Amino acid sequence: MATGTLRIDLDAVLANWRALDAKSGRDTETGAVVKADSYGLGAARVARMLARAGVRKFFVAATEEGAMLRQSLGEGPEIFVFSGHMAGDTEMIGDLGLTPMLNSIEQVTRHFEALPGTPFGIQLDTGMNRLGLEMPEWQAIGEIVLNAGPKLVMSHLACADEPDHPMNAAQLAEFHRMTDGISAPRSLAATGGILLGPEYHFDVTRPGVGLYGGAPFTNATPVVRLSLPVVQLREVEAGEIVGYSCGWQAETPTRIATIAAGYADGLTRAFSNKAMVYANGVPCPIRGRVSMDLITVDVSHLSEVPAALDILCPEQGVDDLASVAGTIGYEILTSLGHRYRRHYAGGTGA
Repeated sequence: MATGTLRIDLDAVLANWRALDAKSGRDTETGAVVKADSYGLGAARVARMLARAGVRKFFVAATEEGAMLRQSLGEGPEIFVFSGHMAGDTEMIGDLGLTPMLNSIEQVTRHFEALPGTPFGIQLDTGMNRLGLEMPEWQAIGEIVLNAGPKLVMSHLACADEPDHPMNAAQLAEFHRMTDGISAPRSLAATGGILLGPEYHFDVTRPGVGLYGGAPFTNATPVVRLSLPVVQLREVEAGEIVGYSCGWQAETPTRIATIAAGYADGLTRAFSNKAMVYANGVPCPIRGRVSMDLITVDVSHLSEVPAALDILCPEQGVDDLASVAGTIGYEILTSLGHRYRRHYAGGTGA
């Protein structure tokens, strides 16, 4: 097989959800963020497994994602759409029972006129300046909106992955200022907010990246393993080059393994001459440029080269790999390519 294998441990996803759920009191409901196809790992499989475990609130980024998720989950679980009620979304929202998180006066007007009496939620801006009603807008229409019975009133933290950042306390105070005294359920915390403590939990939490093994949930159970098949082995003499643009030159005789993956599969060129892959736990450095479909690796120190080398594994998680490229684990996960053969373990019946 000339494509990589992405192994996804559904039992680990469930263990991470339960660990994050346990950090909140019994009066707080823990949902699950499955946007971007569950951060690249397969929303249909992940959400069905979590629904069987009792999760009743799911969050996606766009109405199209909500439509696909509804097909997988059937009726029952609530599906909240972060982008709200966009123009052209009315039919899908109404027919599929999605709950748009309205984030502007324009969206509130559109939803109330097009789908009166149907579920909705509200997003408030507490300082991130990305989505949501600001305080003057909320003061102008809040009474009307609250009388219509929103399913959820939420905001989003900008710096929750930095526990000591003053923005966290500032946004918490603003969320209280905007919502104290309302009867609708409230939500402020995603993964990072859950870890900040109970004062951030309110009625509903929205764990996302922590479910999939990413920071800031450093105690997460690893979820993914990515194995890349070895296409060819070759001996490179001292002075010879490897890869595009003479990206690496051998100083001594070197054994090079060419493995089947590249930037078309979400493995960025920033890994060139920097990242490691692993042979049964033994690190092997990438040599030369990462190309579209192939990566070259120094395996000179191995007595035996396995049929595949791992780039995501217990020795190197998504955040370890992200740090090499100067990015975050979210980007590594959501960039994992469609050519990988996805193999699911655990989650019986998923």
